[in-house]
Amino acid sequence: MAILKIARMGHPVLLARAAPVADPRAPEIARLIENMAETLEDAGGVGLAAPQVHESLRLFIYKVPGGRAEDGALDIPLRAVINPVITPVGDQVVMGWEGCLSIPGLRAAVPRYETVWLQGVDGAGAAIDEEISGFHARVVQHEADHLDGVMYPMRMADFRYFGFNEELQKFEFPLPAIKLAKEPVDE
Repeated sequence: MAILKIARMGHPVLLARAAPVADPRAPEIARLIENMAETLEDAGGVGLAAPQVHESLRLFIYKVPGGRAEDGALDIPLRAVINPVITPVGDQVVMGWEGCLSIPGLRAAVPRYETVWLQGVDGAGAAIDEEISGFHARVVQHEADHLDGVMYPMRMADFRYFGFNEELQKFEFPLPAIKLAKEPVDE
């Protein structure tokens, strides 16, 4: 296994739509997942998308440590998702703090759907087809965005809630409310 170099914001691989994985069970995909897992462990994150390690493929890995869920009970071990499809369930959007291994040292309040349906294939080629919510859904949406060339600052609603980790830790910022009602359009 190997620790891979993580692409940082500004690298073109992070802005491109990634290609589908043709054979999820291919040995090179298994090696990539292993290397990404080692890289994620070394970096101390909860998710990593293939484009972040300079591989423009529709694949990401993630985990949800038990203490990160709202109820504290959810613990998802490391998992790979290949060729994911994310579908919002309902209209509820919530704000939450996000960071990114490709944007080290910064974080921001980002709106995300509270609940989504996740479909795809895992690293063994088994189908994934499940409803997820809370922090779990946030991580999956963040990583899936990388596969479409979207980074979390592109999703931000208010740049006043964007800053360096050290500064944001000094102060307690209440997250802004989300306005869901659509304004009428003048034609």
